[in-house]
Amino acid sequence: MGRFYITTPIYYVNDAPHVGHAYCTVNADAMARWHRLVGDDTKFLTGTDEHGQKVADAAAKNGVSIQEWTDQTSRRFREAWDTLGISNDDFIRTTEPRHYESVQKFLMAIYENGYIYKDVYQGLYCISCEDYFTLESSDDGKCPIHGRLLTEMEEENWFFRLSAFEDRLLEYYDAHPGFVTPETKRNEAYSFVKGGLRDISITRTSISWGVPVPWDEQHVFYVWYDALINYLTAIGYGRDDDEVGEWWPWSHHLIGKEIIRFHCVWWPAMCMAAGLEPPSHVQVHGWLLVGGQKLSKTMAAEGAVRLSDISPVVLTNEFGVDPIRYYLLRDTSLGNDGEFSLEGITHRYNTDLANNLGNLVARVTTVVNSKCAGKGPAPRTDSPLRVEAELVIHETAAAWNRFAPQSALEATWRLIGSTNAFLEQNAPWKMEPGRDVDDVLGDALEAIRLVTVLATPAMPGVCEEIWRRIGLGGSPIDEIFERSAVWGRYPGGRDVEKGDPLFPRIKSGA
Repeated sequence: MGRFYITTPIYYVNDAPHVGHAYCTVNADAMARWHRLVGDDTKFLTGTDEHGQKVADAAAKNGVSIQEWTDQTSRRFREAWDTLGISNDDFIRTTEPRHYESVQKFLMAIYENGYIYKDVYQGLYCISCEDYFTLESSDDGKCPIHGRLLTEMEEENWFFRLSAFEDRLLEYYDAHPGFVTPETKRNEAYSFVKGGLRDISITRTSISWGVPVPWDEQHVFYVWYDALINYLTAIGYGRDDDEVGEWWPWSHHLIGKEIIRFHCVWWPAMCMAAGLEPPSHVQVHGWLLVGGQKLSKTMAAEGAVRLSDISPVVLTNEFGVDPIRYYLLRDTSLGNDGEFSLEGITHRYNTDLANNLGNLVARVTTVVNSKCAGKGPAPRTDSPLRVEAELVIHETAAAWNRFAPQSALEATWRLIGSTNAFLEQNAPWKMEPGRDVDDVLGDALEAIRLVTVLATPAMPGVCEEIWRRIGLGGSPIDEIFERSAVWGRYPGGRDVEKGDPLFPRIKSGA
């Protein structure tokens, strides 16, 4: 039993949510659900980032006020997450009064500690990234991520003394080897710091849509400096120091690899400058790629990717909520890039879900009804499936604990495969009613019960339905893992329902 505070990046409201956002959010949700299952006091935060020039530009392009635009688009993110069964405990918007208060107090602390000064910025800027680039770090004057020409800017700004934290950041990385995972991303961030840090601009006078600087009303904070602080706003920074102390030491940020520098260099340095420990862990994930290209709104606008075809809501309408969640978690190792395709979803659906899990549940419930008068037998203590089940429980738990949903599901599906093979070997549908058929079906029901416990962070809706069909009350979500993930807990004597197919097969290319 412990604490677990997980966050997604907050998503820009310059356009609608797409499946790239869903990939990160579903992974965070599954991790939160896992930690609740094992009994950890868990907080899960997501939300929307609503300041900055590109948000103002999007509002103007759509002919509405900025506030109207942020209200509309933020609501679309909430609706998408509701559709996907996201179980966030808080949804933060950076236009909320609580966030303004936390941002101003946090940055005032940095200012009073002597790490902020005024100077003139001159250089290249990408509105889509809301980020600065040197000519050397650009792609011949273009943004290396979006491929657009960078804008030349010159403006009087307040600067953060990032350079003052070079040694402290390296020391922190050395003392906390698990601060950034996977290791390849840790090495990337470490190398960036090792290469030398330059002070960075943190305010703007050219726009007014942002959090005002408390010591200079002519400036607003640069959107990234505002956005990063959301992780503290949600746990009461500047309002409830006790709440910060309860959650911050157990904070985990799940982020995409394109924002490593902000979260693994700027953010820990900001925390140090404000007199706060850095977050405990940053888990970096890769990109979902379509035809080799990262999912991005900018590319969609240029015709490279049609995000309207891969909206999370559209996908769930086509395939169902839990199959999409399963695909996003199972198909790509968290930390690597993954290839997204409708063919890939269809393949996972028909093989892993319909052929394996769905077929297992259908076989067992059907035979229980035909051979056992619909009453589920209890499992054997010395079942041939027990050793494999216990190994799978151990491996699944270890994988969830190390932020490896793909490996967790791979292990869980191994138990599904072993149980299907066990049924094929024993063929209870050919047996006469009696002790032998009861033994086989009781063991299979227990394996199914364990699968629903292990898979519920990924597919809560389907697992709850399977739980109900095998005659168990409540929900696997309500179980305490250390008591439920033990062989032999299926009670027997429960009414088992066959039901309709859990995963009706779909045609390839649906």
